[in-house]
Amino acid sequence: MSTTTPTCPQCTLEDNHIQDAQHVCNICGYEWPANIAETSPDEDVIRDSNGTPLADGDTVMIIKDLKVKGGSNALKVGTKIKNIRLRSGDHDIEAGSYMLKSEFLRKVS
Repeated sequence: MSTTTPTCPQCTLEDNHIQDAQHVCNICGYEWPANIAETSPDEDVIRDSNGTPLADGDTVMIIKDLKVKGGSNALKVGTKIKNIRLRSGDHDIEAGSYMLKSEFLRKVS
């Protein structure tokens, strides 16, 4: 089993060591958690305002009054939206005719 040394996020060199639970770069002195080098972030996962992963068909609740573009009404705090669909882009949630940002939603059990 071969162990590869992770590269420093700041100077991109491989000359580092582990001290406590931190990687420490021997060149620039930058420190970062040891577990970050071993895990890769999931960029495809869409999360709500609390960090809970969302999936198609989930029910969510609005956590902030949201103005509706082109209309005089607003979506109020506490409104439940059922059967959402996930999309890519800035407004990553489709709820009927509304396109919403996941940062203003909370998953409901």
